[in-house]
Amino acid sequence: MAMRVRTYPVAVCVLAALLTGCQSAPGGGTGREDRPGERRTATASPAPARPSGYGAVFLAIDECSSFGRTSFTEVSCASERAAARVVARHDGTVRDGPRCPATTDFVLHISEQRPSSDEDGDGAVPQGYACMRNLQPPHPGDPGGGGGPRTIVGDCVHDLGDGKVRETACDGTGERKPQYKVTKAVDSRSECPASTALYVRLGGTTPVGCARPV
Repeated sequence: MAMRVRTYPVAVCVLAALLTGCQSAPGGGTGREDRPGERRTATASPAPARPSGYGAVFLAIDECSSFGRTSFTEVSCASERAAARVVARHDGTVRDGPRCPATTDFVLHISEQRPSSDEDGDGAVPQGYACMRNLQPPHPGDPGGGGGPRTIVGDCVHDLGDGKVRETACDGTGERKPQYKVTKAVDSRSECPASTALYVRLGGTTPVGCARPV
């Protein structure tokens, strides 16, 4: 049976699983922030004359996308092509908008599109981003998973030098072996335990990650 596929002419980006943080030994000065994460760009399939699909919003919460090398298309979650589900959806940019849930696997950045001619006015797609969770493992956004747009308690990192660190899988299956594990999130460095060997900037309400050697 043919499945309905909803597509829009939107540019979609995947936020790479890079840690945005800082590194410093206990009692040391402020570390340098990581450079922004690298991005892979993709373009969705050409759109039909009128939008069709599963809701009024492209990739709304609980809707699903396919997973391809060059495109991400909204599909029914019951489709064999479905690969990831939207766990949160926001307008605007990641920098200015709410944070994705802690265990988000990746983020899709959606460029604004406003067709010059639209029969019923519902073809516009505002700029926004969708926080995605894979339907099947692996889940890089899980604690220790080695990826995801956020670094959380339970994640591991390795030292890049020059005050920078990057997240890697705690089980050692990543390209680099883990060197430190984030064991606690606190308001300030003074609240970290004595065993802390590295401070990692997490952001949010408890912005400091206390990491110990592994």
